[in-house]
Amino acid sequence: MDLKGKHAIVTGGGTGIGLAVAKALVAEGVEVTITGRRLEVLKEVAEPGMHPMVMDVTDEQQIIDATQAAVDARGPIQICVANAGIAEGRKLHKTSSEFWRKIMATNLDGCFYTVRESLKSMTDTDYGRVIAISSIAGLRGSAGAGAYAASKHGVIGMIRSFAEDFLGKPYTFNSICPGYVDTPIVTRNTDAISQRAGVSEAEARDMMVSLNRHKKLILPEEIAATALWLCNPACESVNGSEIAIGGGQI
Repeated sequence: MDLKGKHAIVTGGGTGIGLAVAKALVAEGVEVTITGRRLEVLKEVAEPGMHPMVMDVTDEQQIIDATQAAVDARGPIQICVANAGIAEGRKLHKTSSEFWRKIMATNLDGCFYTVRESLKSMTDTDYGRVIAISSIAGLRGSAGAGAYAASKHGVIGMIRSFAEDFLGKPYTFNSICPGYVDTPIVTRNTDAISQRAGVSEAEARDMMVSLNRHKKLILPEEIAATALWLCNPACESVNGSEIAIGGGQI
């Protein structure tokens, strides 16, 4: 697999899955623009080959400007990993329009803008990979998290459609759908579930772990390995697919 010198953009690249993906790509010689809302976090974790850039995926103009700046600095984007997202749940009768829009603006709109802007330079090249980080909830739904599940279902449908748009071209579009991954999001959700359900933090964490079929948290590096595999030039026929990583059949 020869990815040396290619330019990737990874949103939400300062922690968790995004950082693991960025590290895996850098190890293959890719120049990686890592984005997030807090420059200090990005600078703290950046390794040689990683280039921090502030980009809030809920801000369309900021995505347009930041993506163009990255292209100007490091050339066309040939690997786009739309990872930035939020995982928050509310039951239907407690889901306000403001909460709904917050989830959609980050998880669905942000993915759309990121992919759209990346394609502007990618389609001038002879290779491209678009990888969206969806969720198991995008395949089967999730009790108490209708807005989140809807946003992740939307990501899958969108990526499938983009794959259809470019059939026969040297660009692929796929979604990775993890279960519960050992990231700061799980830590935050542990606190929220503990308070909401009136259980201990250990019990709250066990509740999430039990939803993975193999009864353990998934490592970010497992998601990164899958993303790296999709970037392999030999994987050009893997297109318009959702890869579930949940420790068993979904």
